[in-house]
Amino acid sequence: MNQSKLCPKFEKGMQLLGKRWTGLILYQLLKGPQRFCEIEAGIPISGRLLSERLKDLEREGLVRRQVFSEVPIRVEYSLTEKGRALEPIIQGIQEWSHKWIKLD
Repeated sequence: MNQSKLCPKFEKGMQLLGKRWTGLILYQLLKGPQRFCEIEAGIPISGRLLSERLKDLEREGLVRRQVFSEVPIRVEYSLTEKGRALEPIIQGIQEWSHKWIKLD
């Protein structure tokens, strides 16, 4: 039996975007820079898991974490150019979902 080989970059991209909550976090950040509590309020995710996913996305270069030296310290998350490049893909999934996904 012939096994097809996936492109390693495609496979890595799918693994990254396929992690639970990652797509919704990216969707939330398409609205612009947000503080941790704003992201957390926008999607039903625990703070611990949100922190883990944001670190993953930052490590992959999709999200930028900016610390403002104010009192109290303010931290904002935003999409990098690499993260923003996913916008047409996320919008395409949104359009496909509206057309084809039915909620029970």
